[in-house]
Amino acid sequence: MFSSVRAVHSTSSCISLGVRYAVALILPIVTTFFIAFAIIEDTGYLPRLALLIDRLFKKIGLTGRAVIPMVLGLGCDTMATMVTRTLPTKRERIIATILLALAVPCSAQLGVILSLLEGNPQGLWIWAGVLSLVFLLIGFLSSKILPGDQPSFYMEIPPLRMPKLSNVFVKTYVRVKWYFSEIFPMFIFASVLIWMGQLTGLFNLFTKALTYPIRWIGLPDKAAVAFLFGFFRRDYGAAGLYDIKKAGLFSGNQLVVACITLTLFLPCIAQFLMNVKERGWKTGVAISIFILFFSFSIGFLVNLVLNSMGVNL
Repeated sequence: MFSSVRAVHSTSSCISLGVRYAVALILPIVTTFFIAFAIIEDTGYLPRLALLIDRLFKKIGLTGRAVIPMVLGLGCDTMATMVTRTLPTKRERIIATILLALAVPCSAQLGVILSLLEGNPQGLWIWAGVLSLVFLLIGFLSSKILPGDQPSFYMEIPPLRMPKLSNVFVKTYVRVKWYFSEIFPMFIFASVLIWMGQLTGLFNLFTKALTYPIRWIGLPDKAAVAFLFGFFRRDYGAAGLYDIKKAGLFSGNQLVVACITLTLFLPCIAQFLMNVKERGWKTGVAISIFILFFSFSIGFLVNLVLNSMGVNL
């Protein structure tokens, strides 16, 4: 009887965790982005921004229109993946999904990463530089590998004007409603999976499996737990690195390698589910498998280069 009560309590706590995460953490962030986008959109500046970035994005198989999901990904990658629906071709949608899952940190993870690298400007520049290079390189290679024609982009430039409060409110309301109908269930389901992993002991098995690639990139074994939780919730993974840093278990080089690898690591489970929903099982799983091996490969290379050059951050 007591065990059943505890199981019900754990399930309700798990669901409330997903609700708190989706409502208390992510919702304010994406709502702020929605307001900002609504203002930019209503002023007529958004088409100009798309045209400014269009030439660079065409080098990686995208057009200026992709600037919207990319910037939105800095708020919530799950929502940004859904916004890739606005891209006109399947090829562009796949490239944008890969880049969002690989090299665009969400705001929750970004905030903790920046605090981790506080007082280490060299490490911060290395982290930002590696991410930028990965973003451009993978985008360029994807544009060469994936079949499809070179994207074209035409957009009428509206006049600049002052935004109307009523327009901003309506656009924000519609997008927040969209968030609750499409994204909110994903967070609940992800929280249930976390609870099941703890209940069945799968977490311990996955942690042991992760210790091998963690050692390969020169990090202590305790970092495996942070990476595992980073799959379920990105900010939890970064927070796990913060605890290891406070315990004095990271050198400067290890901290930078850990931040780079975790940022490139698997997308959170909510984003993974959205990838599967938008791109299909085969593509969604293939993207995650590629990212898993690629992230540790980059971590290994960065660790190797830093040690070979005698850099001590």
